[in-house]
Amino acid sequence: MTADQHAELEWKDGAIPVSQRFDDPYFSLENGLAETRHVFLSGNGLPARFRPGFHIAELGFGTGLNMLAALIAWRESGTAGPLRFTSFEAFPMQADEMARALDAFSEARAVAGPLLAAWEAGRSRIETDDLQAEIIIGDARQTLPRWPGRADAWFLDGFSPAKNPELWGPGLMAEVARHTAPGGTAATYTAAGFVRRGLKEAGFTVERRPGFGRKRHMTCARLPE
Repeated sequence: MTADQHAELEWKDGAIPVSQRFDDPYFSLENGLAETRHVFLSGNGLPARFRPGFHIAELGFGTGLNMLAALIAWRESGTAGPLRFTSFEAFPMQADEMARALDAFSEARAVAGPLLAAWEAGRSRIETDDLQAEIIIGDARQTLPRWPGRADAWFLDGFSPAKNPELWGPGLMAEVARHTAPGGTAATYTAAGFVRRGLKEAGFTVERRPGFGRKRHMTCARLPE
């Protein structure tokens, strides 16, 4: 992995990572874990939809917070077997940066050991009794079309569409739909018009819902059965 593939960070208040490349924080300045639960879990109808073999996919792995929040919910739900999780990330953090970011959330940090150990060892797969995860490094516009999987739920968590439009274009939203199981869902913190249109054009039914914190609206989407 070359240096220009790594995240370039500055730290707000010593704790919140901000991407220098995209001038955008990795999680809510108010409460990133609460935002994840509101947007990505509730927005996809989770944990109510969990079942054995459930597969979440994600655009933008970042700190790993979303995966860890999903894992906590999975454990609390008592669903049998491992949660399957695939994430696409172009500019990965270093392991120590990830750990520093997760220190802000003791609940997530408490379950982050296997992720951080794998990351430190240069592995992008994490396999435990209740998690089978893979983080696919590279531009999602190139890596997602080659991915053979289909997800039951998508976390669309790229940086702001205004600052990172490449991760929200109609072509990529079409690929998200192509890699979604019938009746599958997607959720994102943004309600940007071109993102919602791209999801609709890809075949999703799109709904605007109340956002988290200062964000008035977010977007939820579902494919037909």
